[in-house]
Amino acid sequence: MADSYIQNLFANRLGGANFGKEDKIYKFEKIKRAKRAALAENPGVEMIDMGVGEPDWMADKLVVDELAAQAAKPENRGYTDNGIAEFKEAAAEYMAKVYGVEGLDPATQVIHAIGSKPALAILPSVFINPGDVTIMTVPGYPVMGTHTAYYGGEVHNLPLKRENGFLPELDSIPPDTLKRAKLLYLNYPNNPTGATATAKFFESVVAFAKKHGLIVVQDAAYGALTYGQKPLSFLSIPGAMDVGVEIHSLSKAFNMTGWRLAFVTGNPLVVAGFAHVKDNCDSGQFGAIQRAGMVALKNPSITERTVAKYERRLKAMVAVLKEAGFDARVPGGTFYLYVPAPKGTKDGQTFANAEEASQFLIRKKFISTVPEDMVGNFLRFSSTFIANDEAEEKRVLALMGQRLKEAGFVF
Repeated sequence: MADSYIQNLFANRLGGANFGKEDKIYKFEKIKRAKRAALAENPGVEMIDMGVGEPDWMADKLVVDELAAQAAKPENRGYTDNGIAEFKEAAAEYMAKVYGVEGLDPATQVIHAIGSKPALAILPSVFINPGDVTIMTVPGYPVMGTHTAYYGGEVHNLPLKRENGFLPELDSIPPDTLKRAKLLYLNYPNNPTGATATAKFFESVVAFAKKHGLIVVQDAAYGALTYGQKPLSFLSIPGAMDVGVEIHSLSKAFNMTGWRLAFVTGNPLVVAGFAHVKDNCDSGQFGAIQRAGMVALKNPSITERTVAKYERRLKAMVAVLKEAGFDARVPGGTFYLYVPAPKGTKDGQTFANAEEASQFLIRKKFISTVPEDMVGNFLRFSSTFIANDEAEEKRVLALMGQRLKEAGFVF
C-alpha cells in the first residue's frame, strides 16, 4: 500500500511523518521473538517463563462471585464517571486497616482509576506545561515520563543503584532542573529491583518536596507485597498529604490484573485535578467491577495468602540462583528477583550486557527473563511462573537450576 497523506499527519510526539518507520526492536519484542525461535528450533521443549510480570493466580472466588452477582443487577449497567461512593469508602477503610493511614475523606481524597497505568498517564496532563520537568527513577515503569514528554515536558532520570539500596539520590538533581520540576515519581516496593522504601527515606522525600515545591506521585502497585516487614504507605509519613498522592492497584495484591481497578489517594487538590481530567477521558470503570473490588479491599487475607506464596517461591529461587553462582537476594517486596547478569560462560562465551545474557538464556537454556541495562546489567526473574501446586513449583525450579548450572556462568 502506498504511503497516504495520513503518514504526514502524525503528531511530532510520536515521531511525526516517521511514525511506524523505525526499525528499532524493543526488548520485550526481542524476548518474544527469541522465545518463538527457541521453541520452533526445539519442538516440545519446556520454556520456563520467569519474565512475566502479572499474577499467575485467578482472583479470589469471593471476588469473582461478587462480580457475577453485581453484573446481573440492572442498577450497575450505567456510567460511573468518577466512581461510586461505596468504592471510595472501601478504599479509605483499606488504607486505614492495612497501612494505618487514618482520616482519609473518601469524597475529596480518594478517586478510582481504570488501573494504575491510566492514572500515571493522566497525571502529567494535570500539571505539566512545555518545559516543566518530571523526575523519574530508572530502571522503572516509564508511563508518567512518556506522557510528560507528550505534553512538551522534560524527564530527569535518577539512577537506582544497588549500593544505595535502590533508593534515588535526590540531592544529585541539578538546581536548574529542580527549578523547573513539578512531579517526582517514586515506585516502592520497586519494579524491577524489589526494593522497599524506609520511613526515613519517605521523610526525606516529604522535606525535599516541600523545599522545592514538588508533587510526589508514589506508585504503590506492589504496595502490599512485602516480606519480613509491614507494608508502608508514603501517606503514613507526617506531611505527606501536603505534597502528594499514592496510587494503589488491585492488580497485584488481589490477582486482579485484567480487571483494571485502582485508586489515587492523598492530597485533595491533586485528587481534584486528576478527577477533572479523568472525567474528560473515561466514563468510569464498570460498577460491578468496583463492587467486586470492594469485597477484595475488605478481605486483605487474600493478599496475605498471595504474599505467602510469593515469599516461598522467591526464597526457593534465590537458593537455586545462588547454586548457579548468581548473587541473588530475597527482595523486600514485589514478586521479582533482580540479580547481576553473568558476564559469560566458562566455555568462553561473553555477554556485553544483560540483554545478551537474557537472549542466551532463552535460546540455549529455555529460561525467559527480563534484562535491565539502564543502570548496570541485571536480570529480572519473576516468581509468577506457572505452577499449580508446591510440587510443581519444586519441579520447575529444579529444572531451572539444572539448566543454569549446565550453562557454567561466570560473573
